[in-house]
Amino acid sequence: MEKLLFYGKKQGDNLKQKTIAKSGTLTGVGLHTGVKAKITIFPAEIDYGIKFVRVDMPEKLVIPADIDFVVGDARGTAIGINDVRIFTIEHLMAALAAKGISNCKIEIDAEEVPLMDGSAKPFMDLINEIGVVEQDAEQEFIEFNEPMWLFNENNIALSVFPAKDYYITLMVDYKSSIIGAQHTTMFNFQNFENDFAPARTFCFLSEIEMLAKQGLIKGGSIDSAMVVQDIPFDEEKAKELAKSFPNSSPIFAGTNGFLSNRELRFPNELCRHKAVDLVGDLYLLGKPIKGHIMAARSGHASNHAFAKRIREYMIKKAEKEKANKITYDDILKMLPHRYPFLLVDGVEEVVPNQKIVAYKNVSFNDHFFQGHFPGNPIMPGVLQLEALAQAGGIMVLCEDLHKSEGEKEQKTMLYMGINNCKFRNPVRPGDKLVLEINLTKQRRNIFICEAKAKVNGKVTCEAEITCMVNV
Repeated sequence: MEKLLFYGKKQGDNLKQKTIAKSGTLTGVGLHTGVKAKITIFPAEIDYGIKFVRVDMPEKLVIPADIDFVVGDARGTAIGINDVRIFTIEHLMAALAAKGISNCKIEIDAEEVPLMDGSAKPFMDLINEIGVVEQDAEQEFIEFNEPMWLFNENNIALSVFPAKDYYITLMVDYKSSIIGAQHTTMFNFQNFENDFAPARTFCFLSEIEMLAKQGLIKGGSIDSAMVVQDIPFDEEKAKELAKSFPNSSPIFAGTNGFLSNRELRFPNELCRHKAVDLVGDLYLLGKPIKGHIMAARSGHASNHAFAKRIREYMIKKAEKEKANKITYDDILKMLPHRYPFLLVDGVEEVVPNQKIVAYKNVSFNDHFFQGHFPGNPIMPGVLQLEALAQAGGIMVLCEDLHKSEGEKEQKTMLYMGINNCKFRNPVRPGDKLVLEINLTKQRRNIFICEAKAKVNGKVTCEAEITCMVNV
């Protein structure tokens, strides 16, 4: 099992946006167009994102590397605007994702990114050569509150589950005795360069004629792809194939299941390459993911469909968070408390009647420090409990926040009981007291909650609190 770590850190860490240190260039031939192309990667400013520029065109059209601009998935990922296209961007996108590049401009002088050796490694090597720099802005992530799935009639399945980091578990099964069923797992990106980037693209010998008739693989070569020898192949067919790929190494029937006896770089190289494609396609969402992606028999079309579903989820989640955003004025509307007994300054996250994360900024000027251990000021435990109760009140009362005045009822949240209360660590001036409430049981207007107060991740107070909404 391969173990990889995101950008060398856990995603829970505060990570910065990144760009490249200087420009760098690669030249090669496009897989499907057969056209020679040069790409040059340039640094870009904060929040620029990743964008391609067709410098071979008079207007130098800029095309964002974004799922909303995907226009094709025939054996690769293509983006475009109107009739302008850039094909086969997935391996480059995977390398940018693995190196944590948030912002860069990519100039290209043709309509397809060079295939190179069929893997993401040449692009990783280029980024290593030119370097990566942090920028003075926090990196945002795509996070999930619930699982998501995508299934189709071809037994293709993709799903994502909430997680603190980025994981991929992927399986392929082509019903081939040569390949067999393969699976792989990525635990983020620390070893992506060695364990996944070198995995090359592949196809089946039986597909080559069909792909050629579709106008694809004009730049194909057995030097840049693993060809699975799934049908009989003799010397006559080898000569015909060599005419189609004149720049390829000698072509002959292999004895190891692959054309010309090409050797695998990994026993499950084909599956690892599918993981590379998935990483590149999902990076078209514009931000790194915190989640466990699971995929079975995925391909570019399903990757794109899944990315679009995630984008829809992100939009709805943002709308919901905006609707649930609570200001200090909102807190004053919901809670009857006023100075010095209003002990909630803000709300970071809330799901009405389910959970809330609020906070109290503890200041030396708070009234209770004047008499509570003046020489060694500590916030009274009973006030921590009061702050937790007030946060719980917001969790329940915010359900009515956006109702019209005629629909609202005058409600107050009252303590009914405290069980299993423990005080773990002191709270001192200058601390940010984080108030976490999770509903565990509800009986009509009575709410039983698990409550924890924390400073810097350490629990200062915890209890089971029972409250009643009084109308």
